[in-house]
Amino acid sequence: MARPYRSVLYIPAANARAMEKARGLAADAIIFDLEDAVAPDQKQPARDGLAQALSQDYGPRARILRINALTTEWGRADAMACAGMVVDAVLIPKVDGPADLDAVAELLPETPLWAMMETPAGMLNAQAIAAHPRLQGMVMGTNDLAKDIGSRFRPDRLPMMAGLGLCLLAARAHDRVIVDGVFNAFRDEDGLRVECEQGRDMGFDGKTLIHPAQLAVANEVFAPTQPEIDLARRQIEAFDQAQAAGQGVAVVDGRIVENLHVETARRTLDRAQAIAAMAE
Repeated sequence: MARPYRSVLYIPAANARAMEKARGLAADAIIFDLEDAVAPDQKQPARDGLAQALSQDYGPRARILRINALTTEWGRADAMACAGMVVDAVLIPKVDGPADLDAVAELLPETPLWAMMETPAGMLNAQAIAAHPRLQGMVMGTNDLAKDIGSRFRPDRLPMMAGLGLCLLAARAHDRVIVDGVFNAFRDEDGLRVECEQGRDMGFDGKTLIHPAQLAVANEVFAPTQPEIDLARRQIEAFDQAQAAGQGVAVVDGRIVENLHVETARRTLDRAQAIAAMAE
């Protein structure tokens, strides 16, 4: 049963109160951020405070630590500190290619790696990045990508589609988790829902979030609905009955059900079960 990643919440590692509060939030995963969310003069204090925070119990929530890039003065120290912390993965910013993963993998031989996909080079090298043997997940960094390609904001995210699609295809080709980028207007619930629905329709596992107020929408949109769960059960049942009768296909609600539909139906039920387990 795969862990769900419907809601992946960024928390500044310099904010002790936010890290404490996150222990009770309905987030599937938390990204403890040592990079963009922490000012240069707070990097070391944030690192020290994070070690203390991660010694606490975060329940079933995945704990992902975003370090600074190794090309910065803080990156190596972040990675070395990560080795002594209780984390599920380390998130590497601005991954341009597999070499960026190799460099961190050498410092952290046991820790699963995640990649921030936020540069033009990263988009073009998505397949090679996803194929890295130590990679577990990919996070879309749409703000940085928009800056680098010079795109304007559009509600339909048309300028992002090429990059989003390349990374999504690469992740699925290599069975990696992939979560969508953030929605910046955290008070705009309707806009957030539209963007979550778009990401879910595309095939993302979930969405990165910048505020706890966004959790409920992401958790709802990226979870199977009750009609989807009911349909999945009926498809599996109908297909099993068809096979027992020596037939290769079934019909449910006037639509053909083949083996590929049953595989999708089983994934839907597995996902629903994993989400239910998170709430126990």
